[in-house]
Amino acid sequence: MSLVSIVTGAIRMATSIVGFGSRMWFLPPFLAAFAYYNYDLFDPESRPINVQQLRPDYDFIVIGGGTAGSVLASRLSEVKEWNVLLLEAGGDEPEIADVPILSIYLHKSQLDWKYRTQPQPSACQAMVDRRCCWTRGKVLGGSSVLNTMLYIRGNRRDFDLWESLGNPGWGYNDILPYFIKSEDQRNPYLANNTKYHGTGGYLTVQDAPWNTPLGIALVQAGVEMGYEHRDINGEKQTGFALFQYNMRRGYRCSSAKAFLRPVRLRKNLHIALWSHVTKILIDPDTKRAFGVEFVRDGRKQTVLASREVILSAGALASPHLMMLSGVGPAEHLQEKNISVIHDSPGVGQNLQDHIAVGGIAFLIDYPVSVIIDRFFNLNTALRYAVQGDGPLTSSIGIETVGFISTKYANQSDDWPDIEFMMTATTTSSDGGTQTKKAHCITQEFYDEYFGSITKKDSFGIFPMILRPKSRGYLKLRTSDPKDYPLLYHNYLTHPDDVRVMREGVKAAVAVGETASMKRFGARFHRKPVPGCKQHTLFTDEYWECVVRQYTMTIYHMSGTAKMGPASDPFAVVDHELKVHGIQGLRVIDASIMPTITSGNINAPVYMIAEKGADMIKDLWLSTLKRRKRRSLKAIIPTHLGKSQRS
Repeated sequence: MSLVSIVTGAIRMATSIVGFGSRMWFLPPFLAAFAYYNYDLFDPESRPINVQQLRPDYDFIVIGGGTAGSVLASRLSEVKEWNVLLLEAGGDEPEIADVPILSIYLHKSQLDWKYRTQPQPSACQAMVDRRCCWTRGKVLGGSSVLNTMLYIRGNRRDFDLWESLGNPGWGYNDILPYFIKSEDQRNPYLANNTKYHGTGGYLTVQDAPWNTPLGIALVQAGVEMGYEHRDINGEKQTGFALFQYNMRRGYRCSSAKAFLRPVRLRKNLHIALWSHVTKILIDPDTKRAFGVEFVRDGRKQTVLASREVILSAGALASPHLMMLSGVGPAEHLQEKNISVIHDSPGVGQNLQDHIAVGGIAFLIDYPVSVIIDRFFNLNTALRYAVQGDGPLTSSIGIETVGFISTKYANQSDDWPDIEFMMTATTTSSDGGTQTKKAHCITQEFYDEYFGSITKKDSFGIFPMILRPKSRGYLKLRTSDPKDYPLLYHNYLTHPDDVRVMREGVKAAVAVGETASMKRFGARFHRKPVPGCKQHTLFTDEYWECVVRQYTMTIYHMSGTAKMGPASDPFAVVDHELKVHGIQGLRVIDASIMPTITSGNINAPVYMIAEKGADMIKDLWLSTLKRRKRRSLKAIIPTHLGKSQRS
């Protein structure tokens, strides 16, 4: 393939995803330079092979090629005797997804399932139709292709809680080795001086190649407020730090790039793209999963699994597919004319997500923030293409993280209840185009609240509640696999969540009042939030109204097929991630979280998949060893003495 055809194809892909507007003029020269200086990245042989001719059966079938599915396919195919099939509904990730600053442009693209929740009065009142937009990756690599690459493991108490809920082997000391196993930590201090990090894993974790002065200043602001500057993935979590990212030499490191590309030539691993699974095949008599149905190239196909079917389609698609296959709340399935194979009332329940308050913006006096038009130019494009650094490596301005405890958390304990995601940008920094679209903000809300500060230098703080008590759910719209499920977020329906969010907003405003930020001329954007003008500014009543307007999902849907003992009627899988009541079927993704972790959840999903892969290996390899021992005994002559036989 010629360099010209590669560049032409990359530009065509970029056009189809983000479109060309006045701010995208730089993409053709950027991609040309990118291809010239990084030809290996464009080499089609470096990509996973989309196998056309599939076997009729495999040892293991993995449904979903996202964060968890990529790990599982990679790890299970390490056993040469096993044949593994990975089915992904989307295609391969395009070159444009490499560029960190463009991640927001992938939302609402062909790489996004484009889920929307049902309208509810408790939150998302500033969104179009009062419906939250839930971006999920429809691409090999899943949502790790669309996310902001933030590497946050969560709090040790999260996992100790999982264990206390009846899930042995999931305490912090048990799961820490699996975080370390995946990791290739590029910060030499963290890699060489702590017991909490590892090197040599598939997943690259690194510091940002480029930051604005605001990133460091926000860390200093946290120290000024009495918090430690620390490794928030280390011994303790409470404190402030610069984010670390799943990034490699300035390019996104998705799960597919990390775990699948290095093993793309394994003969025992087949990857089938554009393959939408519509049903898990389960014998109604034996209640054993034995295969899947999927649609590819407009044709329904069937493939069988001799050992296990592993469901890794994510916290929305996994329970949806289980219900379509006859595993779920019996009464609901019967309403949709689906034959009930196993009554599992917890499927689709216990839906959890992290939400933050959008619009906490601070104007500044210096041109140091991430204004999109300022950085979309030939100079930054060539710098990125040639050196892999510069402003285009910015994760849409997200630079600093802070974990704090409000008055509702135990101040003496290291289990904070709010995470600050602090950015050298705001919703208005791109002129009200892509961010507004990605968050589904109405034009009316944007014009009234952000209109006066559009494209002005500013920074933002998004206070995110870490352990919400509100629980949502999903249910079937119809029995047709093409119809999306009905999604009910139930955000802020528990009064404690409203109180914690309110205090988080107050603390965020206080960050802007520190001397560290005042050096930039920081001043809070005091415009009354639409929908809350009836309340006096800065009162508790005002903030409790505000959190229900620009309610921002952080896209951490989880918990919809939760892990727990059989004694819990709403537990869907056991501590080995096997589905209760069904043989040969596991769920391994964010669905299994009994409670959401305290932080961005991509890193915990990697851990869940690593541990899940080891549990599968432990079962089947030990079974294989027992069979070999029995076979060996059968062929040893019986007349040999005991010492000779041994």
